[in-house]
Amino acid sequence: MPPTIYISAAHKSSGKTTISIGLCAALQTRGLNVQPFKKGPDYIDPLWLGLAAGNDCHNLDFFTMTKAEISQDFNDYSKTADIALIEGNKGLYDGLDLKGANSNAALAIYLNTPVILVLDTRGMTRGIAPLILGYQQFEQEINIAGVILNSVGGSRHESKLRNVIEHYTDVNVLGAVPRHSNLNIEERHLGLMPSNEKADAQQRINAIKKAILAGVDLDKVIDSAKQSITPCQTVPNQRKSVIIETCRIGIAQDPAFGFYYKADLQVFKNLGATLVPFNTLKDKTLPDVDALFIGGGFPEVWMTELAKNKILQIQIKQFIEAGHPAYAECGGLMYLCKQISWQGQTYPMVGVIDGNIIMHKKPQGRGYVRLKQNKESLWQNNSEIEIAAHEFHYSELTNLPKNSQFAYQVKRGYGIDGQHDGLIYKNLLANYTHFKNTENNQWIHRFIQFILKYQSQKTIL
Repeated sequence: MPPTIYISAAHKSSGKTTISIGLCAALQTRGLNVQPFKKGPDYIDPLWLGLAAGNDCHNLDFFTMTKAEISQDFNDYSKTADIALIEGNKGLYDGLDLKGANSNAALAIYLNTPVILVLDTRGMTRGIAPLILGYQQFEQEINIAGVILNSVGGSRHESKLRNVIEHYTDVNVLGAVPRHSNLNIEERHLGLMPSNEKADAQQRINAIKKAILAGVDLDKVIDSAKQSITPCQTVPNQRKSVIIETCRIGIAQDPAFGFYYKADLQVFKNLGATLVPFNTLKDKTLPDVDALFIGGGFPEVWMTELAKNKILQIQIKQFIEAGHPAYAECGGLMYLCKQISWQGQTYPMVGVIDGNIIMHKKPQGRGYVRLKQNKESLWQNNSEIEIAAHEFHYSELTNLPKNSQFAYQVKRGYGIDGQHDGLIYKNLLANYTHFKNTENNQWIHRFIQFILKYQSQKTIL
């Protein structure tokens, strides 16, 4: 494995994503090939990290992946890198269970990665010392290689913090970043605004990079990363790349729909599928494809533009009504409904799903999900293993017919109505749940096999 650093924090909203973005961009100025990773199922942070690093960012997630898969992905995607950077989620010791088996600390220990702790210093001076000491002692195996002081109030504040840390602890201060509104990336209800939607994303990254170059000692950061030279645990490469058969899948990729795991898109290609991008905001015709895949995003933000492109909406509805295979996740599900209502406005959408979308101020479904497949599922999965995935939506699907069919029972999470997810209409499967293709949920294999089965039946008819 290359030298690796794990960027974490004492708690969420400490600025670790901004610092991670800046570090990826700043390390590139040293001529280093930077490979970013993100702990957890997030889509948005990886968009920014990937843009800043110049390499696709990949997710590492204890809930949806086995430890073997985490090792395999980390080793595979970082093997040509000069340095790897993993950005954590929430705080260093936060996680789902009491003993922290799926925490950031657990991942850092498993991958043998030193941690750089980003500390939000607003309102802090001497109190920063017991915080650092406590984080060092809580898990004896954790290696906190240094701290970066964030939201520092000025040179005097920084000097006080450095003196306190030097006097009471043995932790290196790797840098300090001042409190500045220009460094904040606009927030929205799913976290950070997607970089694919932000016209000035590169300019924003450059501003963050300048702050990191001015305030953080990159030599010390690189030295910290070199503490990870002992290889992490490895497993034999079990990734399947056998070509099943070719098919063409139209994939919505534009500012409204951009939540796709880069690794999943590669699995489609490895299995012989050709992904054909189309733009729901601008394109007037669907491409010549065998199936559709409309992923997550923020259709409510773009509902005016989506509604104006009625020609494409009609074609998508006709495609699905004709029985062609289609899959939609979260934002894609919203787009396929009759209408979206948000902030006092309502706009018509595709209308193939007989229900309406209402946006709320609070999340309707948030966090990890476990699903059990029903007998009516379109994509039959012989495994009895529950599907581990995640959801995060502020929208609610209302006014569905009482006889609606669902592919999954919700064992953990909310899904569409607290009990079901995976709405089935003809050959459309539409979830609020986001899937990641893993050993225990090879959804891409099942989707492609479903497409091929449909093609063969259509040929016979």
